[in-house]
Amino acid sequence: MPAATTWFITGASSGFGLSFARYALSKGYNVVATARDPSRLASFQSQARERVLAVALDVNDRASIEAAVESARSRFGQIDVLLNNAGYGIVGAVEETPEAELRALMETNFFGAAAMIRALLPLLRHQGSGAVVNISSLGGQLSYGGYGAYSASKFALEGLSEALALEMAPFGVKVMIVEPGAFRTEFAGGALRHMPVLPAYADGLRAVRDFTSGMRDTQPGDPMKAAAAIDTALRAANTPLRLQLGKDAITAVRGHAEALLADLAAWESLGLETQIVD
Repeated sequence: MPAATTWFITGASSGFGLSFARYALSKGYNVVATARDPSRLASFQSQARERVLAVALDVNDRASIEAAVESARSRFGQIDVLLNNAGYGIVGAVEETPEAELRALMETNFFGAAAMIRALLPLLRHQGSGAVVNISSLGGQLSYGGYGAYSASKFALEGLSEALALEMAPFGVKVMIVEPGAFRTEFAGGALRHMPVLPAYADGLRAVRDFTSGMRDTQPGDPMKAAAAIDTALRAANTPLRLQLGKDAITAVRGHAEALLADLAAWESLGLETQIVD
């Protein structure tokens, strides 16, 4: 990547997004820090006004996306990394999650991220360089009871990302999916919506709800180290399609992959019997 690297970050006013912005600034990069309320970025912008553009952006507002991308292009010219970070989570059983809540979650976590990608792809293709980094979760590889809606949004994003990686490779544009575990951000606070509890699930999901409510400020992951790991992976000759961050994510994804392979081996003969025999 060129020396004057520019990171375009969605959801930069708190959590991972703010840590990504702080890291990028510390490395001398240009930073396009976006938020629905850019006044929340005033303190960050004041640290280096010549290298920070704080701009309003709501990933659910397509006009807002186009305006933010144009502002970034006008200010810095080249955009090297899109960090699709804006999003939130839902805690609740599938039956406890109203359709309106599920659709709203998908609109932000999936359709909003997809809109950001489409808005920047022409610029990245024209440059013949750059990267799209989609912040998923260990819940984008596997799911737990109570996290079905959130995982569904991340599964969708990961499916889109796999295809996008193949489509962008001929243009010299990298695509990376980041799957963090629990990191010490504000996500466990205001970024998680708890659905009303149905009596049928009160006992079965109590541990999940208690864990989610109690993990704030106890998460083992360091967001600044996550930002550094993403940067290292992007600069590698062979950037991975997926990057798991945190011991919990690595352990969970490895266990899920091993279980998948075990099931594949156990049921392979039955699956092969479905072939047409001439």
